[in-house]
Amino acid sequence: MKKKEELYVTKSSLPPLEEFLPYLEKLWETRLLTNMGEFHEHFKKELSAFLSVENTELFVNGHIALELLIESLGKKGEIITTPFSFASTTHAIVRNGCTPVFCDIEEDFYTLDVKKIRSLITKDTVAILPVHVYGHICAVEELDKISKEYGIPVLYDAAHAFGERYHGRGVGSFGYASMFSFHATKVFHSIEGGAVCIGEKNPELMHKLYALKNFGIMGQESVELVGCNGKMNEFSAAMGLCNLCHIEEYIKEREKRYRHYESLLKDLPGLVFPKEQKGVEKNYAYLPVRILGEGRRNQVFSLLEQEGIHPRKYFYPLISDYECYKGKFSGDSTPIAKRIAEEILTLPIYPDLEFADIDRISAILQKECS
Repeated sequence: MKKKEELYVTKSSLPPLEEFLPYLEKLWETRLLTNMGEFHEHFKKELSAFLSVENTELFVNGHIALELLIESLGKKGEIITTPFSFASTTHAIVRNGCTPVFCDIEEDFYTLDVKKIRSLITKDTVAILPVHVYGHICAVEELDKISKEYGIPVLYDAAHAFGERYHGRGVGSFGYASMFSFHATKVFHSIEGGAVCIGEKNPELMHKLYALKNFGIMGQESVELVGCNGKMNEFSAAMGLCNLCHIEEYIKEREKRYRHYESLLKDLPGLVFPKEQKGVEKNYAYLPVRILGEGRRNQVFSLLEQEGIHPRKYFYPLISDYECYKGKFSGDSTPIAKRIAEEILTLPIYPDLEFADIDRISAILQKECS
């Protein structure tokens, strides 16, 4: 009897090998493997066009992109953000010598609750850092109002929102700037990689980001500032170019699987299926469900694990409850985020996930959540 395949939340999408080989052949021929080569520059151009943004700068990964974006502000102070995110969001703030100020989230889409932001703004606030959680788009219009009212830049963590559009506008064009992650687990990836995108021309910012990722080097005899090595290599850029040719089909296949889950799970009384956001063209990056009832999420998690199905409690614990921040923050200050973190479970979803496996996962959830 054939052993059932272990199922994980995601599986990296890869283009046909024959599409990638010509890039490798050229790299072997030229030996130009890094330092903003031909593939790097081509990838930058193609990304800007696909994302409908004015400019893009590439980085070795999304976290470095976010750290250097914050550093480019040249300010120390408080940054309002969410505790319901991946560790990178807050770590990037702290590693820049700034202080995270955690705002609670709203219940439908798990993004920053804009009604609670103004009360957290002080004379020390230097930025707002919202996250498009699971590809759910933040309240960008209201955040734009707050930004203009207080003169505070909004930097978006858009790691989950690649390729999404809001009322026809590329999500990376909102705010002061947006960070994208191209990690291998994402909808779109370049093996490792990241980018900062802007919607309006800002040559000063793009110049500074370039300098920061390249040791501050702007010429053979010119080092303008103290930077680091945050450059994307040519292998990653090549993978990005290949995957960009297939991103629309990846998203279509994800949507088919998302809809299949939806047909099986959306009406279960003990489970909250994601709501649809008006005006959003989704990328179906994640399938987060909430399992209602004290301790029920952990029980369901264990049952799935026993069947070789590996969901994630994504995001649990809250960042504000991490051991490294013990005594500095507490999840109790954001009660909605804390409750949702104890209910959330992200299920496997990727372009070649078998529908029979979705049926198998859903059968367990139907039994436990009815």
